[in-house]
Amino acid sequence: MKILISADMEGATGVTWPADVEPGTEQWQRCRAMFTSDVNAAVTGLFEGGADEVLVNEAHSTMRNLLLEDLHQDATMITGRHKDLSMVEGVQAGDCDGVVFLGYHCGAGDEGVLAHTYLPNAVTGVWLDGEPASEGRLNAAVVAEYGTPVILVTGDDRACEDTSGYAPFARTVAVKEHVSRYAARCRPPARTAEDIRAGARAAMLLAGRLEPAEPRPRTVEVEVDAAHLSQAAALVPGVTRVGARRVRFTSPDAYEMIRCFKTVTTLVSQAMEAHYG
Repeated sequence: MKILISADMEGATGVTWPADVEPGTEQWQRCRAMFTSDVNAAVTGLFEGGADEVLVNEAHSTMRNLLLEDLHQDATMITGRHKDLSMVEGVQAGDCDGVVFLGYHCGAGDEGVLAHTYLPNAVTGVWLDGEPASEGRLNAAVVAEYGTPVILVTGDDRACEDTSGYAPFARTVAVKEHVSRYAARCRPPARTAEDIRAGARAAMLLAGRLEPAEPRPRTVEVEVDAAHLSQAAALVPGVTRVGARRVRFTSPDAYEMIRCFKTVTTLVSQAMEAHYG
């Protein structure tokens, strides 16, 4: 069986504040090793549970954070930006028997360590078909259309709680406990690695192709923190302003939904100014 790991960084072991995940900082360099440790623990557990192949898709920021030279030798990795399905690139091959959301976090406006949805601050809320949507919920909608179940989610305790809303049968492993957006009660990587490994091994019991979800229209609303950002987002065909700081769009399926969402957030990020946002 083939398993895809979508590896984000904010929910990794030891990560609690922006510099921990901002490429180029001293803290980021330090946290890359703990991030890689989490991934390797998941890979090890997946193979122990019966996986034949594990593909890791880098899903954070520049998507060049994991240390390839330290990656589990039996895994392969997609690294780098500009991919059709962004955080879940690789699932569209249609041959993945399960997906792991590793290092995930809560969505914009929610309580959780480094909580956000795609953009750190400009996006203040996202709703999918009327429900508050984290990156996990958005990506789960995409992988469902390819018949791939979410079998494991790791992150802080709040991210694990969020999982119940989009993948209620998935295993979860909390590597830290939320204290505030920039603080957590953490355990060292030697301990979290054992937990992730055990969780991944057990999660393989949930692996197996499912009947692909029937494609259906998906409606997304995005709230931003300034009116000029919603104005920028509305430049995308099909995206309309429904308030001073909110836009809405409807896509024919989850595949197009996540691609339009990525386009919206890219335009929003480019419309921000250094001091006024």
